[in-house]
Amino acid sequence: MSASKSYLFLYNAVQFVGWTVLLVQGLLHLKNGGSTRDLYDAVSTTLQIFQTGAVLEILHAGVGLVRSSVQVTFQQVFSRVYVTWVILYLFPVSRVSVGVPLLLFAWTITEMIRYSMYAVQLVSSSTPYFLTWLRYTFFIVAYPTGVSGELLCSYQAFIKAYQTGAYSVGLPNALNATFSLPLVIAVIGLMYVPLFPPMYMHMFAQRRKVLGGTDKKEK
Repeated sequence: MSASKSYLFLYNAVQFVGWTVLLVQGLLHLKNGGSTRDLYDAVSTTLQIFQTGAVLEILHAGVGLVRSSVQVTFQQVFSRVYVTWVILYLFPVSRVSVGVPLLLFAWTITEMIRYSMYAVQLVSSSTPYFLTWLRYTFFIVAYPTGVSGELLCSYQAFIKAYQTGAYSVGLPNALNATFSLPLVIAVIGLMYVPLFPPMYMHMFAQRRKVLGGTDKKEK
């Protein structure tokens, strides 16, 4: 195995383990009587580490380690890192939103499936069918669930930022410039409207291509 493949295998394996740990932390929290309102506190450090680790995927695509579009990879990674740090980290009120369990469910299972599949592909000439099926089926539930969770949390952060002016800059100031975080949150939230449907439909096209081809081979 080449050095690049060894690195990618290690990266994907570590990410899989990290998201698995997050799932266990969340389940133990709920099993021990915790509520969804304080679920974020039980998994926050793990979430921040491994979601931020996904930024490396943009670099992987940019330098040609993987055959992925830099633009698509950036779009996929940005929204989650943005929600992790700008929404959930900066605005505690968003952490008690019903959106938190929704996005954690979608993100965690999706990443466990994705990273395990990538790791297996690097060391095996064939991918187990059940992993392929999960990769191209779970998104049907995960994408709308995750997006709903992200938008619900973002809405809570938007209200708080609008009411308090937190992290915004008004006039007058030395730079004679303004910055409105509520406006940024609103614009990014509205961007989901044109960007989500094409990505969702692209995954359905990929599902037909991959699973359809597999079914034909088996027949």
